Amino acid sequence: MTTTPEEAFEQAALAGVHRLAVPTPFAVGKVNAYLIEDDPLTLIDGGPNYGSGLDVLSESIAAHGYSIEDIGLILLTHNHTDHLGLAQIVVEHSGAEVGALGIAAERLANYDAEAQLDDEFAVELMLRSGIPEDIALALQSVSSSYRGWGAAVDVTRPLADGEVVELANHRLEVQFRPGHSVMDTVFWDAERQFGFVGDHLLPHISSNPLISRPLDGSPGRTRSLTAYLDSMAKTRELPDGSLLFGGHGEPVDDHRALIDTRFASTDRRKEKLLRLLADGPRSGYELAQSMWGNIAVTQAFLTLSEVIGHMDLLEAEGRVRVVDDGSVIRFEAVD
Repeated sequence: MTTTPEEAFEQAALAGVHRLAVPTPFAVGKVNAYLIEDDPLTLIDGGPNYGSGLDVLSESIAAHGYSIEDIGLILLTHNHTDHLGLAQIVVEHSGAEVGALGIAAERLANYDAEAQLDDEFAVELMLRSGIPEDIALALQSVSSSYRGWGAAVDVTRPLADGEVVELANHRLEVQFRPGHSVMDTVFWDAERQFGFVGDHLLPHISSNPLISRPLDGSPGRTRSLTAYLDSMAKTRELPDGSLLFGGHGEPVDDHRALIDTRFASTDRRKEKLLRLLADGPRSGYELAQSMWGNIAVTQAFLTLSEVIGHMDLLEAEGRVRVVDDGSVIRFEAVD
């Protein structure tokens, strides 16, 4: 039986869980934070340090009878600006603990330096993928301008995959589900069959698996789409009837059907990209242009990540090989 968004939020409210919609500067619109009425009073994500975000977050918490000063624990689903920008500000008001994956703690604590490394990594990958230098540098400039909406945060409660966060009346299992980001974390309430999934699974938009630097600091890049498919396969095993509360939009009430749709879409795109290699080797940029035409500068890295992710799948299947002339990386079909 389908659960409407209104019914899902009502069910959550009966369990002391409330969505707080915080404005962002991004096309995706508002970001969802979640307030859990428990001991400690818990906030999952918080929104970006942008515009009226702090005021909206404060007013939304007050609507449920609390203040920011009452927050005792913040749980972070991942390291993207629109989810973590207000976290340290909440800590400064409340003294709350911050719970996040321990393996991501250093990256979160060194936000500015890590963001700079991310930008440098992205520029190098774009140039090696055939994207013109002016586009790569323009996107780097745009990315730098976004950086102020995020902020460093100190993880005082490092978490590990499989660990359980014990509140007075809620038990939240930590489930590491990388793909959209290198640290995507689901907080799973088995008793209520609620999942707080950040951007791991969203109902109306795909969770873009962005190519990134490995979280452990090792050289090279992530195989983000491969990781994301593996993560979705694990999430698919959650019980039927679960309600998954995401970082944007409405709850997901049939996660298996949605994940199967995502799998099918990935397969279709993979085959389409393979067909584009019929006339010979092509760079990631050339493939992206063939798929989407001349796209906005702000979308260049996103579409490149899509292409490379699908090439990773095809390479693993033995149907594509990488051709590197030392300057630009290209892909060619295997006969």
